[in-house]
Amino acid sequence: MKDIIKKDLKQIEKLVLELGENEALLDSIVELTEEIVKAIVNGNKVLICGNGGSAADAMHFAEEFTGRFRKSRRALPVISLTDPTHITCVGNDYGFDEIFSRSVEAFGQKHDLLIAISTSGNSANIIEAIKKADELNMVNYVLAGKRGGKVKEFTQNMIIVPGKETERIQELHGMILHIIIEMVERSLFPENYEGEV
Repeated sequence: MKDIIKKDLKQIEKLVLELGENEALLDSIVELTEEIVKAIVNGNKVLICGNGGSAADAMHFAEEFTGRFRKSRRALPVISLTDPTHITCVGNDYGFDEIFSRSVEAFGQKHDLLIAISTSGNSANIIEAIKKADELNMVNYVLAGKRGGKVKEFTQNMIIVPGKETERIQELHGMILHIIIEMVERSLFPENYEGEV
């Protein structure tokens, strides 16, 4: 059992180091952070969605903004598109491919930001959400893994992490999302980070 733990930890360490040495990827993370800050400063909002474990990441990301990350500050307009009643309603009436695009249509406005998470980059409902965001003149970013998948045909704004296994990709996504939250807070509430590097 310990051998499996050590193997997995070494694999994670290797991928984290690879991520940290990829300047283009780091630039994309900074760009997404700046887009979030810009949206909030300009009175817009952030919508985020994903399937399965990525849906959990989307909910986690949103609650860190509407709740509290490190220190108290005002709640920020980040919405996870993961309401189960909406998903089952739209899935039943329109099909699973439309579950996120209907939410984007309901809540999205010009200059809002959509963040979509897909480990494979092939989720049809993620692609439909991006299409709807484009129709509404929203900004969109996708967090993906592997080679980015089909979603690359529909957006230029991608953060494609290293790794082939879904769980490793999700672990990197979760880490990146936490880093983004910290950077957004540092930008909007610098007083909460006084004296920290």
